[in-house]
Parts: sequence; C-alpha cells; structure tokens
Amino acid sequence: MLFGGQESQQLEYATDEIHSQLKQDLAALASQYSVVLVAGSIPILAEDGRIYNRCYVFDTDGSTLGHYDKLHLFDVEVADGTKQYRESDAFCPGKHITVVDTPFGKLGLAICYDIRFADLFRALREAGAEIITLPAAFTKVTGEAHWQVLLQARAIETQCFVLAAAQWGVHNDGGRETWGQSMIVGPWGDIVAQKPTGTGWLSAELNMCDLHAIRTKMPIIKHNRFQSPQLNESC
Repeated sequence: MLFGGQESQQLEYATDEIHSQLKQDLAALASQYSVVLVAGSIPILAEDGRIYNRCYVFDTDGSTLGHYDKLHLFDVEVADGTKQYRESDAFCPGKHITVVDTPFGKLGLAICYDIRFADLFRALREAGAEIITLPAAFTKVTGEAHWQVLLQARAIETQCFVLAAAQWGVHNDGGRETWGQSMIVGPWGDIVAQKPTGTGWLSAELNMCDLHAIRTKMPIIKHNRFQSPQLNESC
C-alpha cells in the first residue's frame, strides 16, 4: 500500500506505467508463485504531472488483468501527528471503476478512503463484483473509530466478500501511525479472518455457494428503488 511522508514526496518514486520497476517486480512475483495478485497501491505518473494511486491485478502468468486508480482523495484533518492530509496536492483522482474476471470470481477494486463511499461499492456490485479488495493505510485515529464497522457495512450492502489488507505500525519517525486490522469479511457481515495488529498474512476459503444463497434469499439489487450511482468524472 502506497504510504510515505508528505504527499508531495510520492512524486520522487512515481514513473509512468511502462517504466515502473515496482509493477514489473510484482508481475514477476505473480508469475513465479502462480497466483492472482492484487498489488495495491503504487504511484504511477498522471498526464497532468500529479500521480495516480494505482492498484493492479496480475494473473498467474504475470499478465495484467486490470487496474484501478483511487477515486476519492484523502483531504481531511485528523487528530494525529500529521494533523492534515492533502492527497490532492500530489494525487490525481481516477476516472473509472474496475471489476475484473478471475478464476475465483469477479473482483472489484477499491483503495483505502474509498470505503467511506457506499455508492462506489454499489456500483461495483452492479458491475458484477462478488469479491471486493481494499488495500488500505487507515490512520490509527480513524481506523479505531470506523474501520471494522465500515468494512462490515460495505460487505452487507453489496453481499460481497471484502478483502482488506491494512498497513499497521508507526511510520516516518513516528509522524504517522496506521491502524492495521487486516480483515476478510463475508457477505453476511461475518468476520471470516482478521489480524488485529502486527505484520503477517491471512488465509481463508471463500464459499461462493454461501454468497449466491444470500443473494437469492435476499435479492436487494432487485428491491432497490433508487437509481444506480453514476461517477462524476468532472471532480
């Protein structure tokens, strides 16, 4: 997950897509271990001189299945050591949602602050998503207050599995601290697996039969009387 010093410092590490060594290395790892790898997120130069906060999905042979540029920029004030976050100073917002086909289901992509915007997740569900991934670097303050409840809400609303890999620890000589609590949440809102603190990994078997049963018994997509969300590309 992309998380460094001040937002402007990310420009030092950004390259265009073709020359991104990090992208090439991640693709090689997917191929080496024959896994579908959601690699998010890395800095990629945008057309206006800023950067995209980009998540890639690599297939088992290292080819790119798709990518997603973070839509919602974190311009907020937080009661922590950093105080004010201004992603828009260096980052360019994305222009599309992404759902990719994988051997284990249709995979929707989101990043960090996106979790607060239910319309994005509804749009991913309507685009066919069965699983939604969310790499994140939630601050300790906001994570402690909202992380788990937001993940469970988005999973329940979309009836999707939500896979959230979250950074944990102290960064930048104590200037920033992230909450962690990586989680796998089921479509009923149940916590399938989690790692509250520390670095490491999680594994779980996702029962897609349960997902389809929940959607059949409670067809909320058919019942919703509100119009489908539309992305405002002018923002």
